[in-house]
Amino acid sequence: MLEVSNSRTIQTHSRQITHRLFCFTYAGGAASIYRDWSNKLPQSIEVHAFQFPGHGTRLNEPLFKRVEPLVETTAQELMPYLEGSFAFFGHSMGAIISFELAHLLRRENKPAPSHLFLSGRPCAHLTKKEAPTYDLPEPEFLEELHRMGGTSKAVLEHPELMSVLSPILRADLELCQTYECEPRPPLDCPITVFGGLRDEDVSREQLEGWRDYTTSSFAVRMFPGNHFYLHSAAHVLLRTIAQDLRNVPGENG
Repeated sequence: MLEVSNSRTIQTHSRQITHRLFCFTYAGGAASIYRDWSNKLPQSIEVHAFQFPGHGTRLNEPLFKRVEPLVETTAQELMPYLEGSFAFFGHSMGAIISFELAHLLRRENKPAPSHLFLSGRPCAHLTKKEAPTYDLPEPEFLEELHRMGGTSKAVLEHPELMSVLSPILRADLELCQTYECEPRPPLDCPITVFGGLRDEDVSREQLEGWRDYTTSSFAVRMFPGNHFYLHSAAHVLLRTIAQDLRNVPGENG
């Protein structure tokens, strides 16, 4: 399910729209994390935040625990909107989905993204193999969530909220921790990779490794903040995305 993440009225085929930006969230997140992006980006960029099944407004739908079926479902839902110039932005788990979605579209000879923005996720060949955390007993699982920093202490200490959020987080983490990237020829679209300067789990070296996954232009940009810098440094992040998209020919250009 797609959400146009802004409050202004948008005509999808308006000549003002030159790019569509499809956004994919991190583990446990919902499309609403991108709700303000359209108001902070140029009006020529139409922001669509994808709501994963089992999250947010799709809470009653089954969760996915493996990458491939989620990517296939996402592609089916996105296909009617993949026209003109479009780009993908994905943070952490969303970066995996963005990357695999670009490969699926190429494999099926469908329209391809003009730019791929991957955030807060190590490249496949530099991802450290660590013990899974998605199946920890609940007390240890809560400790791990606290360490990761994406869930507030107030939420972690609220049993009713965690009864809803914990299954979502476990499913998303299982999806990420069981993901294996199949060797394939590199993509031919530009890739820009983002990271937080204080991210203790993802280093710049791991982000630089994405260079091997495209034959086109590549850049790494680091921002103040931890793994969830995209909230604290949203202004400069969005300015960077807008600048990169200005360098991509639009559907009317």
